Amino acid sequence: MYYLKTEQSFDAAHFLKGYQGKCHNLHGHRWRVIAELQGETLSEEPQTRGMLVDFGELKDLLKVLCDELDHSLIYESGSLRPATVAALREEDFRLVEVPFRPTAEHFSRYFYEKIAEQGYAVHRVEVYETPNNCAAYGG
Repeated sequence: MYYLKTEQSFDAAHFLKGYQGKCHNLHGHRWRVIAELQGETLSEEPQTRGMLVDFGELKDLLKVLCDELDHSLIYESGSLRPATVAALREEDFRLVEVPFRPTAEHFSRYFYEKIAEQGYAVHRVEVYETPNNCAAYGG
């Protein structure tokens, strides 16, 4: 089995509604995302011969996905009052609403599924919230 990894990062704020502790408060991270693909055979196409996947393609896809979240406030649907969301939008803040609690665990699955939707054989995605704390999702 062949494996291929690439990584990107993004800066974003979040909070965990209902959490009893510091993460209940709005705070930010430099999120680090590592995507790993797998495959048993290498390409025979002239351009990508001998490659599992062109690193550039995977790197570009992961960058696009990370850029969609970069320098934003990521919040779970229903975790902010509509008036709060309206006020933040009025201030021209970049908001990203997600249908899940914005944890590293959920983000690892989120990136896994987004990459898989593009037809890649994803093995595992790791998301680091801090340099020492990582969550992973694998198929």
